[in-house]
Amino acid sequence: MGVSGSGKTTIGQQLSAATGYVFYDADNFHTKENVAKMHAGIALTDEDRWPWLKNINQFVTEKIATAHIIFGCSALKKVYRNHLGSGIEDNCRWVYLQGDYATILERLNKRTGHYMPPTLLQSQFDALEIPADAIEIDIRQTPEDIIAQIIKAIH
Repeated sequence: MGVSGSGKTTIGQQLSAATGYVFYDADNFHTKENVAKMHAGIALTDEDRWPWLKNINQFVTEKIATAHIIFGCSALKKVYRNHLGSGIEDNCRWVYLQGDYATILERLNKRTGHYMPPTLLQSQFDALEIPADAIEIDIRQTPEDIIAQIIKAIH
């Protein structure tokens, strides 16, 4: 979990390769309306996010019944994380990819082909409620070091 540009997809894909767990990206679960809104530079509201979060929880609940998975999702607020983990608390570990605004803005400015413009980054930091119970990882490290820390923390 973390704000846009924190590395959720990159780390999720590499963690998947290292563990054999299948990676899923929450970006693929947004409605067309949400994607259009973000592409237009309009921050999502809680109202926009609830159907997305419900779909993700249902999907993850079904998947973890038969396998270990990795799911990358912003999960910015505690209430979102509570909902996403509802019914699967014993099988859910949060990894918070933590970075400062300047580092992440630099990443977003270099990123191409994503619907989330850098102008929305501040709205993500404004909504972010730093989790107290997550594995916290500094994103300024190499992906290899990040993966190693996550694997050590979850085993």
